[in-house]
Amino acid sequence: MKSLTLSFFTFFAIFWNLNKLSAQIAKPHFKAIAIAETGGGHARFDSAARIWLNKLAIDSNFTIDYISDTKPITKDFLKQYQLFIQLDYPPYPWGKEAQEAFTDYLEHGKGGWVGFHHPTLLGVFDGHPMWQWYSAFMGDIEFKDCIHGGTTALLTVEDKSHPALKGLPTSFSTKDEWYTYNRSPRANVHVLASIDEATYIPDINIKMGDHPVIWTNEHIKAKNIYIAMGHFPELFHDDNFTLLVRNAIFWAVTIPGTSN
Repeated sequence: MKSLTLSFFTFFAIFWNLNKLSAQIAKPHFKAIAIAETGGGHARFDSAARIWLNKLAIDSNFTIDYISDTKPITKDFLKQYQLFIQLDYPPYPWGKEAQEAFTDYLEHGKGGWVGFHHPTLLGVFDGHPMWQWYSAFMGDIEFKDCIHGGTTALLTVEDKSHPALKGLPTSFSTKDEWYTYNRSPRANVHVLASIDEATYIPDINIKMGDHPVIWTNEHIKAKNIYIAMGHFPELFHDDNFTLLVRNAIFWAVTIPGTSN
């Protein structure tokens, strides 16, 4: 009888612990929202990114939702998300409510932010005025030009200690339609990596000198990282790029009640 009693309690304990473990596994670690416009020149990148991100979300137990414009963005809407991924969306056509909600989200550290390529398309486009707060967020810059068709450049890691760059080589080559600006953002942001314009293959005469391509704005409470790459879908076959994106996501995400 004693043996039977012990067996029952052992079975119950195992069953209880399995249920707890199952519940922990089932509950996502965090929720992310990603914005990407419909169509446009980055549609192939967006499609590849979505496939890769969905797999990462499954493998790493988080959820990711997608929107194609800023109309849903309000303060209440953003409360449910611990990470905002600006996958492919420029900073100029945002409505006032979305601008205010996004600004509040970042300035008060309510969630993290990872932005690719398009966020530095800053200026007056399609009749929309420059969003001055966003320009300051990106290092007080304005878009000047773009290398249409792209070129390969040697990227140099400047802050090897930053978690977003963990495991990356000191330098590596990558291709994109590099943006240039009216000035380098370096004076206003913490530069994590830059490109050497002398290494362009093919050589293109669209250059700005000091050319940061990955940085974070430490004047903003939220963890944030801008990655200039984001035009070609082939980037998701590049182990250096995917490691960078993975690192950036898990560094930037802000989960209440944790050290993150």
